[in-house]
Amino acid sequence: MARIGVVGTGYIAKGIVMALARTDDLKVVRVFTHSNPSTRTDYPKPALLTNRVEDLVAESDLVVVASGDPIRAVEPVEAAMAASLPVVTMDAELQVTVGSHFTRQGYFTEAEGDQPGCLAALREEALAMGFSPLVYGNLKGFLNHHPTLEEMRYWSGVQGISLDKTVAFTDGTKVQIEQALVANGLGAAIARDGLLGPTAASVTEGGAELAKTAEALGAPLSDYLLGVQGAPAGVFLTGRHEEEAQPYLQYYKMGDGPYYTLLRNYHLCHFEVGKTVRRALEGRPPLLNNGTAPGVQVVGVAKKLLKQGKVLRHPIGSFEVRGVAINIADHPDHVPIGLLDGARLTRHVAAEKMITLDDVELPGSRALALWRGLR
Repeated sequence: MARIGVVGTGYIAKGIVMALARTDDLKVVRVFTHSNPSTRTDYPKPALLTNRVEDLVAESDLVVVASGDPIRAVEPVEAAMAASLPVVTMDAELQVTVGSHFTRQGYFTEAEGDQPGCLAALREEALAMGFSPLVYGNLKGFLNHHPTLEEMRYWSGVQGISLDKTVAFTDGTKVQIEQALVANGLGAAIARDGLLGPTAASVTEGGAELAKTAEALGAPLSDYLLGVQGAPAGVFLTGRHEEEAQPYLQYYKMGDGPYYTLLRNYHLCHFEVGKTVRRALEGRPPLLNNGTAPGVQVVGVAKKLLKQGKVLRHPIGSFEVRGVAINIADHPDHVPIGLLDGARLTRHVAAEKMITLDDVELPGSRALALWRGLR
């Protein structure tokens, strides 16, 4: 039985522990937390908790990361990889911020279950069937760049997830991070800063329109569709196939072409992580990571006037900053949103303006050092 260590104690991390407990071949042995385990009366399996990285690494055969904090997750990931342990993440925030460093160090992969991993798995299926992918698409039902605290507290309570996660889902930060990871990991492009995110009558129609954009760009496209009526909480891939296959695809109710959309109508997050854990333990290639030479990053854009001297706290899912995917080559002065926690503004930043390196003093961290090493 493989021994699994988990980093994180939040909503998804708890789900992973519960899901892996129901398997016969995987056993969670340690859960790393930065909190004091003796005070965690809220955690369902307190005996698993440790705040010692040494315990996590020594007792595990593989580490799963579901922290959501790209700065604090670096320590346990570095320790695991230094010990030659495979690392599986459900942590697009970590991947996009400094994942390219870890991709160069050893086995480091995002898991199937969240949208990026599900798109990577769908891509494998599409390629195996002879499709040429043009669009790697996310499906988002609702978007509000400026949600109120009252609204977010209500929905946080209804959904049972943290306030910051609720905000990040609502204001678009999460989908921007996810599609940046998809672009970097699957060799795709983004059409513009902030992505396109068009509406459409159906996933098939929207996928075809995005496919035309991809062909005009000369590269597969990472993007999303917004508010498609009846769309599931899943992902889609739109591509082409050989001309000789078109009569068959028409017969199989895939349409007349030339674009064909494969729809995966679910993503089940922690329930699916075990698939990628087994993939890693079997020595199969990583499913998805941020690549060694990323072209897309996610930066912070001010939601309102941010004044000089302001210290940003938890920017991913805040009421002051939202995340926007950008082409790195177009913004040499960019700073990832994942590194803005604790940053002090050195001058005013107007509403809807990107926060740049010249705008902030960044607190020292290992994550910052690793990111600078990637530049």
